[in-house]
Amino acid sequence: MNCLYLHIPFCRKKCRYCSFNSEARRDLLHPRYKQALVAEIFSGNSIDGPLQTLFVGGGTPTVFNAEDLDEIVSACKDKYGFAKDAEISIEANPESMDHDLLSALRKTGFNRLSIGIQSLSDGELKTLGRIHDSAMARKAVIEARRAGFDNLSVDLMYGVPGQGAESWRHTLQGVMELHSCHLSAYQLSVEAGTEFERLAAAGSLALPTDESILEMDEVTVELCGKAGLQHYEISNFAQPGYECRHNLNYWHNEDYLGCGAGAVSYADGERRRRVADPLDYCQAVEQGGELIVEKERLSTIASFKETVVMGLRLNAGITEARLKKRYGLNFIEVYGATLEKLSGRGLIFYDGARLVLTGRGRRFANQVMAELV
Repeated sequence: MNCLYLHIPFCRKKCRYCSFNSEARRDLLHPRYKQALVAEIFSGNSIDGPLQTLFVGGGTPTVFNAEDLDEIVSACKDKYGFAKDAEISIEANPESMDHDLLSALRKTGFNRLSIGIQSLSDGELKTLGRIHDSAMARKAVIEARRAGFDNLSVDLMYGVPGQGAESWRHTLQGVMELHSCHLSAYQLSVEAGTEFERLAAAGSLALPTDESILEMDEVTVELCGKAGLQHYEISNFAQPGYECRHNLNYWHNEDYLGCGAGAVSYADGERRRRVADPLDYCQAVEQGGELIVEKERLSTIASFKETVVMGLRLNAGITEARLKKRYGLNFIEVYGATLEKLSGRGLIFYDGARLVLTGRGRRFANQVMAELV
């Protein structure tokens, strides 16, 4: 699949939990960064044929105005073209959206919108450091529908300090009432370099217990099931036909191109990461300097294991035939008795053709992945 990711590393405010490559208060750099990104798009040659998916992420890409975003998409169209049924996605936060911008994005060609709501509890939003409230979040979804975004995803976060299962149920019920056709529900993790990490080190971050997290997981599966959202990946739910095709490419560990500060590409078995600082990125593009700061080429066995771990995130699991065709290896050759051990503990199901996590295995996914990586 021909997939392109574009990174826009700017936000209006850095959230307290965020470790992504994003920065606030660098508005003066936006026009220069846009020009550098367009230049990199035109200089790339890692995709042969029209794009099947384009994903513009960040950061908050909608801190850019509609004209700049249109120029970026036009560059992709001119360089590669789009397949007739291409999925063209953009991330947005409620505070950066209005009807005019959303209508302009649809005219530009975006046909999938991912809105970072995170919670419908104003107290939890304040704890996370978000700059929108629950009313703005609801309005954003309604305006997106009005602008013509039928393929609409909502991002939520659970495991927030002070959160319980009932609060999480309230947020999920509110989102279901908005009729989003895709939901990403991510458990909060305390990442290095974030304000939450500093609070945790000081003993000032009251995270929910493991038991409470399990209750929230059960609530998620229950309410998504009632709403007709199928659980297709550990953290993702969708109405049939609305699964994120761009992310499915990642979970199948297939090739993709990334452009922008800190973006990663994966092609022909090699992963390449670009310079992360947006100013350094602009200077490298403008001066014809080296954009790539890290390269990694895995061995066949390591790549096999990485593909298995990524594929097990999908509820459909991963087929042995697919791996055999790609690597010339099968599960038994690589894992041996480990498969029998994990199966005996009720964490995986393996029938000689397909490997999948069981319901219990999904609850302990990190432990299973650690055994298989």
